[in-house]
Amino acid sequence: MSQTTPLLLLGHGTRDKDGRQTFLDFAEAFQERDRSRPVIPCFLELTEPSIQEGVDRCIEMGYQEITALPVLLFAARHNKFDVTNELDKAKSRHPGLTFHYGRHFGVSPKLLDLWRQRLAQVDETSQVERSETVILFVGRGASDPDANGDVYKLARLLWEGSGYKGIEVCFSGITHPRIDQGFERAWTWNPKRIVVIPHFLFTGVLVKRIQDAAKAQQEQNPDVQIQTISEIGLDPILFDLIREREQEAREGQVVMNCEMCKFRRAVSEQVGAIGHHHDHHHDHHHDHHHDHHHDHHHHGAEDPYAHPQDYHERAWQVP
Repeated sequence: MSQTTPLLLLGHGTRDKDGRQTFLDFAEAFQERDRSRPVIPCFLELTEPSIQEGVDRCIEMGYQEITALPVLLFAARHNKFDVTNELDKAKSRHPGLTFHYGRHFGVSPKLLDLWRQRLAQVDETSQVERSETVILFVGRGASDPDANGDVYKLARLLWEGSGYKGIEVCFSGITHPRIDQGFERAWTWNPKRIVVIPHFLFTGVLVKRIQDAAKAQQEQNPDVQIQTISEIGLDPILFDLIREREQEAREGQVVMNCEMCKFRRAVSEQVGAIGHHHDHHHDHHHDHHHDHHHDHHHHGAEDPYAHPQDYHERAWQVP
C-alpha cells in the first residue's frame, strides 16, 4: 500500500461552532505531526464538509485508495451503519475507489491512561481524598446496546484499583440513566466530592449541557465539591490512538466485536444463519432505510427516548 494513502478523518458533526472548529483544529494538528500523507477532515452530519465532499477532495488530489477512520468513541449505528452507507455511496460515484476502513476507539488502554492522568491532575486541586469521592462518568448514549455496554466497561476499568469511593454511569441522551439520574445515584454514596467525566472527544452542545448540569448541582449542594474534567480534546494520547487505528486499517488488521452487534443479529435472523460472518471491511451495500432517532433533540426535535420504556422497546431494533 502506498505510504501516501490519504487519511479521511470522519467526525460525527455538530451544530456547535466550537465543536466543529475543535475537530478541524484536531485534524490540522494531526497533519502537522505527520506530513507523509494528506489528512482530510469531514463530518457525517449536521455540518460541512460532508463525507462525500471529503472523498471528492481526495479524488481531486489524484487518489483512488483512501484510509477512512471514524473518529468515534464507540461502535454504534454511526460506525456500523451510517458511515459505511456513505462510503458505499462514494464507491458507487467513483468506480475503482478503495477504502481501508478503520475502527472506533472503544475500550482502549490509551483512553484509560488519559482519564487516569486527568483524574490525578484534578486530585491535586482538591483537599478531598479519593475515598470520599465519587466519579460520575457521562457517555453520549446510543441506540446500540453494545456501545452503551462498552461505556460501562470502560468506566468500571477506570474505577478498579483507583481508590475512589464509587463510580456511576449516565448518558447525555437516547439511553438511560440520564444526567439528572446519574447525579441522583452519585448522591446516594454520600460523597464529599463528585468528579464528572464527560467521555466525549470534543466540545459541543452536549458537553456544554453536562457542564451546566454540574454547575446547577454545585449551586444546590454547596457543601460538596463538584469538579468537571474537560472533554478529551487535542490530547497527545488521542493523537497516538488515531495513529494506531490508522496503521491497523492500512495493514488490514481491523478487528471488531460482532457477537453483540444488533445489525449482525438482524441479518442472522433474516437469513436463518446464526453463524453469519459480519464483514467489517464493508465492501457490501447497506440498503436499509434509516431515520435519525439518535440524540439530536437538543436542536428542537422531540426526544423519542425521553422515557426509559421508550428506549427499551426499540433498543434492539435495527433502524
